[in-house]
Amino acid sequence: MMLALPLVCAGVVSAAPSVAPQSNTEQKVEGPGIKFEKTVHDYGTIAYGANGDCEFVFTNNGTEPLLLSDVRSSCGCTVPSWPREPIMPGKSNSIKVHYDTHRVGGINKSITVSTNGNPERVVLSIRGQVSPKQ
Repeated sequence: MMLALPLVCAGVVSAAPSVAPQSNTEQKVEGPGIKFEKTVHDYGTIAYGANGDCEFVFTNNGTEPLLLSDVRSSCGCTVPSWPREPIMPGKSNSIKVHYDTHRVGGINKSITVSTNGNPERVVLSIRGQVSPKQ
């Protein structure tokens, strides 16, 4: 006579992870590349006439020098400045943006970055609210 024994599956704890660990370093892209730390800056509520400066830091995560060919804002109240010299592989720099906070109301502007890299175009955004003059 055969006894039916219940089959019990027990989880086995392994010291080695079943998935390869992820590296903290970004994968390099072939040719020039651009990777931003952030693509949106939120001022929150900012006072009328306050400092409207912000910065978008980026790294060339490619294998060749990166050039920013053009950086344009969606309106004249948002003025970007950017490096004109090549950014070497692995090096970082930033695009600085000044927003005119003498305009009461919502901020929702974009800055388009054109490069020789991958991606060729990146859209940055600033948003927030300028409170009325006190």
